[in-house]
Amino acid sequence: MRTIGVAIAVPEPFGEQLRAKRRSYGDTMAETVPSHVTLVPPTEVDDAQLGRLVEALTQVAAIIPSFRMTLQGTGTFRPISPVVFVAVSEGISVTELLAQAIRHAVDLPEPQFPFHPHVTVAHHLDDESLDRAFDDLSDFRCSFEVSQFSLYFHDDEQGWMPERSFRLS
Repeated sequence: MRTIGVAIAVPEPFGEQLRAKRRSYGDTMAETVPSHVTLVPPTEVDDAQLGRLVEALTQVAAIIPSFRMTLQGTGTFRPISPVVFVAVSEGISVTELLAQAIRHAVDLPEPQFPFHPHVTVAHHLDDESLDRAFDDLSDFRCSFEVSQFSLYFHDDEQGWMPERSFRLS
């Protein structure tokens, strides 16, 4: 078994800016979790099914066009989950369509919570640190073209590592 995830990477220099902020709040996951918008959350997959997974992701990428994404402002999942995030404000509908197409193509169960595209910037920290992240990044804004998504494998020592990228049509 292997733990996989599928995500849109936040390109540089924006990804590093968000990781640096995450580090400044004391979030240790800044070192092992690249800045990203999750399409498929961490999921256990049998190694024998990886070929089928890659084939399905290739097929989805072939039917979804590239699109513009804007990240702007902050939000939180508190009190349900101790998370502060930067919100996707442009490209939401295409991101939702992409996530749904991937879940359907690889026959994954529906997520536990409704899909909400975002970039986590603080996770499992004390309330003061979460509040600081929420306030510090409230005026953050960046835009970029999304031309691919990636399959990530989780490694216990190195964290989340991109295994393969899939270019959108």
